Amino acid sequence: MDLTPYVDNLRRELAVAAGAGGDEARALAERLSAPLESAARLALLNVLSAAMGEVTRELAPGSVDVRLRGLDPEFVVTPPPVPEPVREAQEPVVAPAVAAPQGTEADDDTMVRINLRLPAHLKGRAESAAAAEGLSVNAWLVRAVSVSLDGGGRASAPGRGKGAGGRGGFTGWVR
Repeated sequence: MDLTPYVDNLRRELAVAAGAGGDEARALAERLSAPLESAARLALLNVLSAAMGEVTRELAPGSVDVRLRGLDPEFVVTPPPVPEPVREAQEPVVAPAVAAPQGTEADDDTMVRINLRLPAHLKGRAESAAAAEGLSVNAWLVRAVSVSLDGGGRASAPGRGKGAGGRGGFTGWVR
């Protein structure tokens, strides 16, 4: 930002005011205007810094800084960080429909409670998949665990699993 037009305007206004006082006042104003230029620039910089401080308080956590390059100030705007959008799955992951396992140890249908903590994005995906199948989240999770443990619907990435490196494990779901 070029402060010269503002300082020149101040100098002209001082000359006009001094003109009302006669030739002697006009001569004094001309002698004082050169040394007052640096004081006027400093005063303008102080005003700009204070104004940008107020703007920064309103923009928090963003900011506006005033930097001096030569005789002219420069404004540097740092916008507030934009939160990354939550990445949603392209399609809900749906476990395949499976009949209830037969001949297991839990034939008495005894229910137990377990607390499961999921990241928010995973919880949302599980809710979507359950809703797509017309099931409660609990019923969908019970079925998903059953399918996983009984071997139905298990998927391995190519080159992984028991045949590669002797490690076994689940790496995802397939449709």
